[in-house]
Amino acid sequence: MSEPLLSTLRAALINLIAGTIFLFIGSIACAIAAIRRRQGARAFLWIGIWSMVYGLLQLTQNGILLPLSPRWLLKIAPTLNTTLTYSTVVAGSLAFRELSKGKLRQLILIFALLGLLIAVMGVAFFVWTGAPDRMIPSNNALAACLLAVLAAAVAVPKLARQYMMADRGVLVVGTLLFTAEALCVNLLRPLGLGTPVILDHIGFAILLFSFGYSALQLVVVNEHRLLAVENELAIAREIQASILPASLPAIDQLRISAVYRPMTAVAGDFYEFVPIDRNRLGILVADVSGHGVPAALIASMIKVGMQSVISCSQDPSAVLRSLNRILSGQLRGQFVSAAYLWIDTAAHSILYSAAGHPPLLLWRDGRLERIESNGLLLGVFPERIDFPVASIPIYPGDRFLLYTDGISEPENVRGEPFGDNRLEDVIRRNQSATPSQLADRVISGIESWLPSANPPDDQTLIVVDVGEVKDLSTSDGDCTPQPVAVEEFAIRNPARSR
Repeated sequence: MSEPLLSTLRAALINLIAGTIFLFIGSIACAIAAIRRRQGARAFLWIGIWSMVYGLLQLTQNGILLPLSPRWLLKIAPTLNTTLTYSTVVAGSLAFRELSKGKLRQLILIFALLGLLIAVMGVAFFVWTGAPDRMIPSNNALAACLLAVLAAAVAVPKLARQYMMADRGVLVVGTLLFTAEALCVNLLRPLGLGTPVILDHIGFAILLFSFGYSALQLVVVNEHRLLAVENELAIAREIQASILPASLPAIDQLRISAVYRPMTAVAGDFYEFVPIDRNRLGILVADVSGHGVPAALIASMIKVGMQSVISCSQDPSAVLRSLNRILSGQLRGQFVSAAYLWIDTAAHSILYSAAGHPPLLLWRDGRLERIESNGLLLGVFPERIDFPVASIPIYPGDRFLLYTDGISEPENVRGEPFGDNRLEDVIRRNQSATPSQLADRVISGIESWLPSANPPDDQTLIVVDVGEVKDLSTSDGDCTPQPVAVEEFAIRNPARSR
C-alpha cells in the first residue's frame, strides 16, 4: 500500500475515533444539562452541542465511514456536512456567552447571530449552486474575531474580572493553546507544510475541556450559593414559625382551629391571637402581597407591631389604625390586607373591622352571612384612616371563618377560582363537623380543585365555633364558669413541622 493512501487511511481513522469521542462527550454534557436544569447548566448544554457538532462533522466527511453508510445518508451527507461546518461558530459563540457577563455577553450574542446568518447563507448557496465554500471566508473571519475577543477577555486580568463569570485560570490556558495551534496550522498549510490532523483534535479538545471546567466552576459556585440560600431559608422558616402562635387560646364557650399553609418556605400570611382573659379574645389575620422572604419580613413587622397595640385590643379600628401607622412608609411598594375580630363571650358579642380583606363569614341557623367592614389597605396612606367596625351579637351554634384570599381565589386548570360559592358549599355540607374537621375539608376541597398539589398562594384559615353557654341561674350553687372543652389545638403549620 502506497504511503499517501496509508496516510489518508490513518487520518480517516483518527477522524473517526475523534468524531466518536466528541459526539459521546457532547451527549454526556447535554444529558447533564437536561438532568440539572439549574443556573449554570445551560453552559453544559451549548458546550455539549458544540462538541456534538464538531464530532458529527468529522463523521460526515469520513472516508472510512461514508462508504459503509446507507444510501439515504450518503445523499444528505454533503448538505449535513456544510450545515455542521457553518454551525460550529454559532455553537461555540453561545457556549462562550454562557461564561461571560455584562456587555461582553451582548457582544457575543451579536457574533452568534452573525454566525447564524452566515450559516443560513452558506447552506442556501450550497443548495442552489452546489458550492459549499462560498461563505467560508466570512465564517473563518468571524471565527478569528471571536477567538481574538475570547483571548483578550480571558488573558487580560481587568477584562476577565469585569466580563467573565468563571475563574480565568484554566480557561486562559486552554484558549491560548488553542489559539497557538490554530495560528500554526493556518500559517503552515498555505505554505504547503502539512501538520498532523490529530493536532486539530487535540487543540479543540483542550479548548473544550477549558470551557467545561469553567462551566463546572459556575455550577459549583451556584451550588454553594444555593446551599447558603437554603440554609438561610431554613433559618427564616424557623423564625417565621416562632412568630406564629405556638398553641390556640383556651376561651370559654369557644372552639378554635387554625390552618396555615405557606406557598414557599416562608410566607406573607400572618395570624395572631390576643387573649385577654377566659372570655375575651382578639384575632388578627393579615396577608402581605407577594410571597417569599420580602413578604415574610413584612409579616414579622406586623408581629412586632401587634405587641404595641395590646392596650387597645378591644377596639378593632384602633388596632388597624396603629398597624397602618407602623407600616406606612416601610412596605416598598407592597401592601397588606388585614382583618381583626374581637370576641367577648361574656358580653355575647363580637366587633369586626378589616383593611381591604376578604369578608368575615358567619354561619348561623343554616345561612352563611358575609360581614364586610372594610377600610383601605394597610400601609398605603400614612395619615389617619377610619376603619369601620361592625358589632354583632353572638349565639350558641354560630361559626365564624377568617381567611386570606389563598382560600377563595385558587384557580383550576380552566382558570376558574374556587370562589365563595364553593367555600359556602363546603361549610354547608359540614355543619356538624368540628372546627378542625371543617378546616381540613376546606383545604381538601381546594386541593382537589387545583391542577397541582402546591397551593398558588399562601393559605390561612381560622374557624371559631361558639358553644353552649351554661345557665348559671339553675346551677347547684356552683358559680364557676363552665368552659366548653377546647378542641385539639395542634396548629397545622408546615413550617413548624419541619
